[in-house]
Amino acid sequence: QVQLVESGGGLVQAGGSLRLSCAASGRTFYNYAMGWFRQAPGKEREFVAAIRWSGGDTYYADSVKGRFTISGDNAKNTVNLQMNSLKTEDTAAYYCLADTFARVLAGTTSYWGRGTQVTVSS
Repeated sequence: QVQLVESGGGLVQAGGSLRLSCAASGRTFYNYAMGWFRQAPGKEREFVAAIRWSGGDTYYADSVKGRFTISGDNAKNTVNLQMNSLKTEDTAAYYCLADTFARVLAGTTSYWGRGTQVTVSS
């Protein structure tokens, strides 16, 4: 059984930083991809960032470019999201996912974590 478990969410003031982590178990996603989506109350789930293990390419939503950094360890099936200069509009539940690169970008995988809440106060 595949499990993805997120950690690191919390409450932070605008301008602050948080680091999210996700660990996958139950199968290997070696040379696939992992990433993050988020969902704010009343809004659809949206892509945040992804990393493709083959080549180490990273991809970001325009709204987080320059502020968020995705990294991870392919062999350990772990991915991190360093979030700096946080804004109130970053408040959301953040979800980790893993699969082929195309499915991670589109959010069409069935391999999701349960989410971790990030709240940014003004």
